[in-house]
Amino acid sequence: MAVLHAVFGRRLVRADRPSGRLLAAQLVLFATAVTLVPESNWLLFGLIPLIFQLAGLRTAMVGVVLANTALPVSDLILRPEAFGPDLVIATISAAAGIWLGFWIIRVIEQSQERHRLNQELEASRAEVARLSREAGVTAERSRLAAEIHDTLAQGFTSIITLLQAADPELKDEKIALAVRTARENLAESRSLVAALSPSPLASGSLPSAVRRQVDRFAEESGVRAGLRVTGDERELPTAAEVVLLRAAQEALTNVRRHASAREAAVLLAYGPGSVRLVVRDDGCGFEPGAADGYGLSGMRARAKQVSGAVTVRSDPDTGTTVEVEVPA
Repeated sequence: MAVLHAVFGRRLVRADRPSGRLLAAQLVLFATAVTLVPESNWLLFGLIPLIFQLAGLRTAMVGVVLANTALPVSDLILRPEAFGPDLVIATISAAAGIWLGFWIIRVIEQSQERHRLNQELEASRAEVARLSREAGVTAERSRLAAEIHDTLAQGFTSIITLLQAADPELKDEKIALAVRTARENLAESRSLVAALSPSPLASGSLPSAVRRQVDRFAEESGVRAGLRVTGDERELPTAAEVVLLRAAQEALTNVRRHASAREAAVLLAYGPGSVRLVVRDDGCGFEPGAADGYGLSGMRARAKQVSGAVTVRSDPDTGTTVEVEVPA
């Protein structure tokens, strides 16, 4: 029995692989031992824990009963005078062995449950820390957006108003140039406010926020634009939604400023494990390798933060396609 356990049993126990064959072999060897030498019944102290290691709870309970009945059964044939006392001992031993094995298994299960709960607690703490960081980042971005709106944007608006009051027809070229410059910088500051503030998502879903951006783009630029949503719409993590919304804003801003397009189309596609945002235009295109000045480097950086990817395809004949895909 010791050799059998050393060669096969230890490996199976360490691998937590129950083995009915090995258990049956040990029971046969034990029954042989107590039949030949009744004092071998003391091996039950080591055999009962081994039974619970080699089998599940129900099988182990049956094995304990069989191991304890081996001596009384042999007594019926070889030692009838010892049958009564050995039967009493076997009954007590079987009951104690089953109770002890059941108690040990419950202790193990409770330890495993505590380990699982500790892991969940650690995961919850990490999630709380992540959400706290996101909340802090969102608050800081909102503060910066408010500062830009209240200082730079308002200042450019005041400059434009003062210059137009001095020369309503903008006949003076220098004043006209100053007004154009101030308007361009006002547009830039508004873009910064839009990029920093997550407010479009606060008032609705991601598709509705993107649709508002598309409608605003069409109204301001005069370029025909539409949004198509495919797949099963679902709620995404805030970070992923912000990345997709900012990508739509940046791509549409590039279309308005650089593409000279007649039409633009936006696709928001919900897939089983990811969400894609695709912005296409029929404009003049550009060299994708030299496009980092169009805000694409920032778009890629934001997508990388959520394990996403940005793909850009551009051609003078077919226009430009910007695709952003994030896991969700």
